Amino acid sequence: MTSSFRALGVAGATFAGLDTFPAPAGVTEVRLVTDEVTALCPVTGQPDWYTVEITYQPRGRCVESKSLKLYLQTYRNRGIFCEAFAAQVAQDLAEALGTAVTVSVTQKPRGGISIRATATAGS
Repeated sequence: MTSSFRALGVAGATFAGLDTFPAPAGVTEVRLVTDEVTALCPVTGQPDWYTVEITYQPRGRCVESKSLKLYLQTYRNRGIFCEAFAAQVAQDLAEALGTAVTVSVTQKPRGGISIRATATAGS
């Protein structure tokens, strides 16, 4: 069997794009949550830890979770504010899926302040 996935089933895979697959009949909403995401503060260079929640109603396609994990790991050494992070992930997923995607990013507290940013992209 030949797979069209670039990450799933590939040991040591690196990010090569967001893979999608046909949405199963009857699936009306998909919600993905991870608390294993880091990025860097664009000012201090200090690591920020995030919980990312992604919600969408499939319009024919679903995102493959391993490619999503590898995509989120590309932010590990990138300086980005929480709000821009949410907006960029929503935009990239909306383009890959062809549907509206809502992304909530919660930055774990640093200095006693937690930030939650929510962005929606696509139609």
